[in-house]
Amino acid sequence: MCKVSEKKTRVAVIIPSYKVRDHILDVIESIGTEVTRIYVVDDCCPVNSGDFVEEHCRDERVVVLRNPENQGVGGAVMTGYQAAIADSMDIMIKIDGDGQMDPALITSFIAPIVNGEADYTKGNRFYDLEEIHAMPKVRLFGNAVLSFMTKLSSGYWDLFDPTNGYTAIHSDVARRLPFKKISRRYFFETDILFRLNTLRAVVIDIPMDAKYGDEVSGLKISSIVGEFFLKHVRNFSKRIFYNYYLRNISLGSFELPVGMLLLIFGVVFGGVHWFISSQTGTSTPAGTVMLSAMPVIVGLQLILAFLSEDISSVPRRPVHRSASVERPTEC
Repeated sequence: MCKVSEKKTRVAVIIPSYKVRDHILDVIESIGTEVTRIYVVDDCCPVNSGDFVEEHCRDERVVVLRNPENQGVGGAVMTGYQAAIADSMDIMIKIDGDGQMDPALITSFIAPIVNGEADYTKGNRFYDLEEIHAMPKVRLFGNAVLSFMTKLSSGYWDLFDPTNGYTAIHSDVARRLPFKKISRRYFFETDILFRLNTLRAVVIDIPMDAKYGDEVSGLKISSIVGEFFLKHVRNFSKRIFYNYYLRNISLGSFELPVGMLLLIFGVVFGGVHWFISSQTGTSTPAGTVMLSAMPVIVGLQLILAFLSEDISSVPRRPVHRSASVERPTEC
C-alpha cells in the first residue's frame, strides 16, 4: 500500500522597499514563523533601505534583493516572485513595508491557496462597513470607480478594492505569468488580475481593515484615473478576444458585437433625425422614432445578456497543484 507523505508549505513574503526605512524593521519583526523566507526588494531606494535592513535586521529568513534602477512596485514584486520561484517557494505573499498591512493576516491569505480553494488571494478593505470610514473620502470614491473598471477589464466580477496590494499567489500560477508584459508601476495589482484571468486562475478577496498611519502614499487616485481608464480599455479588449474568440466561441461572442452595433446604429440614426427635425421644425414620423428606438432597446438587451454570461463565467476551479501534499509516494 502506498503512503502519501505530507510536506510543509514553503511560504515567502515579498516586501517592496522604497522610502520605508522608518517602518520596515517593525514589519519584518511582525512576520510569524509560518513564513520560510522574507525577500526585501530594494527598488533603487534613495535612502538605501536594503543596506539599512542588512545592517540592522538579524532575522535569518531575510534576503535583500536589489533592482539596479527603480522599476516601481510591480517591478519590485516581480523581482521577488522570480527569486522565490528559483528558491522553490510554494506560496508568495506581497506586503508593503510602510506598516499599512498587518502581517498577522498572512495565514488568512495563504489558507485558501493551501486548501486548494484559490490560486491568488487579495485584500479587500470594504467588507466591514464600520471600518471603511477610516479611508479618505476621495480615495473611497476613486477605489469604487477603479473597482468597476477592473471588473470589466479583468472579468473577476466578484472582487473589489483592486488597488489593494496585500496579495498571495501560488508559485505554480506565478511562474506562468508573462513577467515582461505586466505593468511595472501602480497598475500592477490591476493588470495582474487580467493576466490571471487569461490563465483561468481562481481569485478571492480576503477581508481586512483599512489602516492609515503617518506613511505617505505615492498613489494619487485623481492623477491616475485617466491613465488607468485607457489601460482598462486595452485589457478589456484583449480579454474579450482571448476568451470569446481565440479560446472559445459562445453565445456571448455574438451578443456583444451585435448589441454594440444595434445600439450605435439606433443612437446615431435617432440623433441625426432629431437634429434634422429640430432644424426644420417638422415632427419626426412615428416609424422613424421606432426605427431608432428598437435597435437601442434590442442592443441594450443583448449587451446585458452578454454581461450576465460574462459574470457567470468567473473562474471557479483552481489551476495550481496542491502545495500541502507531496505526491512522490513510498510503496
